[in-house]
Amino acid sequence: MHPKLQYVAYKTILIKEILRFSRIWVQTILPPAITTTLYFIIFGELIGSQIADIDGFSYMEYIVPGLILMAIITNSYANVVSSFYGSKFQHNIEEMLISPMPNYIILLGFISGGVARGIIVGGVVTLVSLFFTDLHIEHVFVTSIVVFLTAILFSLAGFINGVYAKSFDDISIVPTFILTPLTYLGGVFYSITMLPGLWQNISMINPILYMVNTFRYGIIGISDINILPAFFIIILFIVSLFWWSMVLLNKGIGIRT
Repeated sequence: MHPKLQYVAYKTILIKEILRFSRIWVQTILPPAITTTLYFIIFGELIGSQIADIDGFSYMEYIVPGLILMAIITNSYANVVSSFYGSKFQHNIEEMLISPMPNYIILLGFISGGVARGIIVGGVVTLVSLFFTDLHIEHVFVTSIVVFLTAILFSLAGFINGVYAKSFDDISIVPTFILTPLTYLGGVFYSITMLPGLWQNISMINPILYMVNTFRYGIIGISDINILPAFFIIILFIVSLFWWSMVLLNKGIGIRT
């Protein structure tokens, strides 16, 4: 397939994905803004006012980066898992697979849709945060890269969940029992230095911890971990999940019967 035609195919999938979530923005973009507002009010204003500063920052300032990244994670993931499983359920994924379009274009199209939703929701949540605290980005490049890489990683994870899902109930199992616990235990609401030594070591195997701390470093300039190994870990996960996604797509696992 000619590269120009591949670009047209990729753009078509991307536009379809963006239109998919933008047409129902009341269900896809507004709820994260409302949920995050409640987090700011309850954890930031009410509880945070009773908590001492962390590393020289108020509790509200400390949790803002984590809440923004949490919205990006959940929405990037949710967009791809629901969209790809919907394509399986409606049997239109088969049309893509039998077309001359390479499988990696299909994967990139779905991933880009998840990244687009994650970044848009992240932007909305960032705007909401401005009503509660002054937000000054210390390292713009680091912040931008972490947002982009995190959205890619969880879009890939959502794709894999969509491949294996056999019912609509299956697409909620991973977010409920794996993604949500990892997110809440990933340092969004606390510094791991507050934990006993054993739990600090256990926390280090949580990949979301590295993303949250790297993003926090980009926003307010502090981190519980070294950001260079964190970038390496994030990229390693992306490469691994991309490879596995291509294996699943090429073999038709969960798609072909």
